[in-house]
Amino acid sequence: MPDLRFVIPRQDINREDFASSAPDFNRRSEMMNTDRGFKCRITNIVRLTEHEKLFQLRIVDPLERTIFRFKPGQFLMLELPGYGDVPISISSSCTNHEFLELCIRKAGHVTSALFTVEEGASVAIRGPFGSSFPMDEMAGHNVFLIAGGLGIAPLRAPLFWINEHRDRFLDINLLYGAKEPSQLLFTWQFEEWEMINHIRLHTIVEHGDAAWRDKRGKTGMITNLFDDISVDVKNSYAIVCGPPIMFKFVCGYLDKLGIPMNRMFVSLERRMHCGMGKCCRCMVGSTFTCIDGPVFDYWSVMNLKEAI
Repeated sequence: MPDLRFVIPRQDINREDFASSAPDFNRRSEMMNTDRGFKCRITNIVRLTEHEKLFQLRIVDPLERTIFRFKPGQFLMLELPGYGDVPISISSSCTNHEFLELCIRKAGHVTSALFTVEEGASVAIRGPFGSSFPMDEMAGHNVFLIAGGLGIAPLRAPLFWINEHRDRFLDINLLYGAKEPSQLLFTWQFEEWEMINHIRLHTIVEHGDAAWRDKRGKTGMITNLFDDISVDVKNSYAIVCGPPIMFKFVCGYLDKLGIPMNRMFVSLERRMHCGMGKCCRCMVGSTFTCIDGPVFDYWSVMNLKEAI
């Protein structure tokens, strides 16, 4: 007699087909059908200022760690058990599969709770989500990376990309401004960016202290930095990250110089909450910042009512 018993084959959900490759979260169709999380452990915490910390996360599962992929400009949803989740821009290299870096400002319920955790704490991430900076399109051109305050955090990913593909780009200028010298982030990397990666760094603050003046640091608006820079408008791209009010001044200035609006890219993190277009909090007209963005060219932003 044949054995007619029905046997359910043993399955390992962590090794199923859907878990063996990285889904393309940059496509709306896949994002709407995927709500997958990765368990992580906080391996290091660096205090940058009174209100900002740099968190280093490592995905616990080795296979998931290998397949996790993101592009410069994308974000993820960071969940702290018991408190909720929050959208955070990824601030590390796309090619580093050992850990992720997130620069977080203490600003709300979840981020305030994050500031109390210690190394070794368990968190979870979902994503990556959103659009990205067109790094391949920028290859062969000059690139202006312009950041205000915390805007340097999402700019680190394209900075790492350029550093790792430096021979594909022409002149790279990093313009970074803050209200005060103490609010400048990642100052320990300034020399590396300049000396090793041949990136021309320009910094400015609105209000300088005595030490800043002793170093002959510049004060004023970030657009003042262009006074000492030669701009080839026909062969340049720009990435702008910072508070929304900054986009009008910086992108407006670049527009007057002659750089086309479709060659300026901004990261627009407007009231994002769920990261998947379900809560509708980030809607601008019919556009979802979390799905259609957060990266937009400035021409698109200009045509989004109340986007900035």
